[in-house]
Amino acid sequence: SNLLLQILAKLTPPALPWASMYWIFAVFTVAMIVVLGLLRFPRVERTADESAGSLEMYGSLLRKPMVWAFFLCVFAYVGCEQGTADWISKFLAQYHGFDPHTTGAAAVSWFWGMLTAGCFIGMGLLKLFDSRRVLIGFSVGALLCLTAALFGPARMSLIAFPAIGLFASIMWPVLVSLALNSVSEHHGSFAGILSTGIMGGAVVPVIIGRIGDYAGLRAGVAFLYLTFGCVLSVGFWAKPIITNATILNREKAAETASAGAAEVSRIGQPK
Repeated sequence: SNLLLQILAKLTPPALPWASMYWIFAVFTVAMIVVLGLLRFPRVERTADESAGSLEMYGSLLRKPMVWAFFLCVFAYVGCEQGTADWISKFLAQYHGFDPHTTGAAAVSWFWGMLTAGCFIGMGLLKLFDSRRVLIGFSVGALLCLTAALFGPARMSLIAFPAIGLFASIMWPVLVSLALNSVSEHHGSFAGILSTGIMGGAVVPVIIGRIGDYAGLRAGVAFLYLTFGCVLSVGFWAKPIITNATILNREKAAETASAGAAEVSRIGQPK
């Protein structure tokens, strides 16, 4: 570990030690590219159902409450991510006196680092547990860290804010997976609707700031309880056609996949 610290110290300016986190991000990114390059994925032929559709197709999707529910939850998640990262430094400076240019910036870097590292942990857990249970567990963890960050002492807040990133790491892939596995057709169009939800990253930080102007920044950041709560709710009401296969339930997952394929085939038959 000392060798790693020495290498990072040589690669980053002495006045900006927090910038070393970006080298760590780069290493993780390269590792992920290598792993993905070595994995052998089955060849997938895109069907008409998976391509972007007509306005009528989008209209039929937008008439479904479930589509709106997943869209709002994706909106909420991206808001959680950006709302946390954008206000960490300001909160630590205002309530605990940390320098936003050093300690605050380092906390933000650690948040993004934890968001990256958590993906590896999430991949392992999804091999053991149903994705909905993993989402519930990580959402509860994020809410507990948010509570510690908002109301804990300085040192606890400094640790808890980056830890939110660890628990938020699996939310995006699980949300999108559950959403797409909850419809039997028009997946390409639905994916486009879900992607539009990233606008939450621009809206939620502004809401936090507005609330902070009137009631204090702690009250503003507490708005994240609502957005994380939206993400948590998905673990309880989502009903995917095909559940993720785990080490413990491969046979059950195969049966579910067969039933889901049969349902998709039935819906796709001409009437």
